[in-house]
Amino acid sequence: MHLLVETLAAHRDVFLAQWIGEVGRNLQGRLSTAELGRELGDLYDAVLQAITEGGLDGRSEPFGEARGLLIELSRSRARQGFTPTETARSVFALKDVVEPTLAADEQDARAYLQFARLLDDLGLLTTEAYIRTREEIISTQAEQLLELSTPVVKLWDGVVGVPLVGTLDSARTQVVMEKLLQALVDSDSTHAIIDITGVPTVDTQVAQHLLKTVVAARMMGAQCTISGIRPQIAQTIVALGIEFGDIPTNASLADALRQALKEVAEDAKDEVKGLL
Repeated sequence: MHLLVETLAAHRDVFLAQWIGEVGRNLQGRLSTAELGRELGDLYDAVLQAITEGGLDGRSEPFGEARGLLIELSRSRARQGFTPTETARSVFALKDVVEPTLAADEQDARAYLQFARLLDDLGLLTTEAYIRTREEIISTQAEQLLELSTPVVKLWDGVVGVPLVGTLDSARTQVVMEKLLQALVDSDSTHAIIDITGVPTVDTQVAQHLLKTVVAARMMGAQCTISGIRPQIAQTIVALGIEFGDIPTNASLADALRQALKEVAEDAKDEVKGLL
């Protein structure tokens, strides 16, 4: 252990320069030498300090700083689009750098093997941190796409529309419901049109999702219409025995909008009569 610490400390600048060069070649210049130097320099010093204080157990408390630096490095690589293999090789490359010096004789070789096992464990840590970060990124992007794929637009004064495209599952239904209800409040609308022209198929599950959205809109005091009932969709709905009850349906968004505008005009007339 003492020999390993002495060797790593005495050759620190040489090993670090070679490590930076090796990692830089593997990453094909996609990170600057200055950035690599900062990341790997901090990591080298943290690992050396941890070995000096607590040995070669990468899970021990003295390696806390080194593990933190590795996790941050992995998260940075994941955001920058590097692969998990490229990220882990950034750690493994240090083995190739120190091998010619540490493996010179039997005593040194024993120290090298212990150090190599430590680097293997640290390399696996980078893979775990990378995967967690990529999962977070994918989840965030999925949520953003879900938001973008469920727009609520103001079609006319008092009328909002939700043009749906693609499949309608539970998660998307929740987003549609939340955005529709908020749009009804923000625009002070009394009519909502859910257009399913872009929904490829309507099965029992999709129908249930639509009904939940309509019920939620009605609880806000809005009249809700489902448009985009194509012939194939109508046949499927009938064949499955799906009941929309008293929910108005239309073949096209234009028909639904025309009907909604007529109802808005009638509501306005009733309000005027009430004032008189």
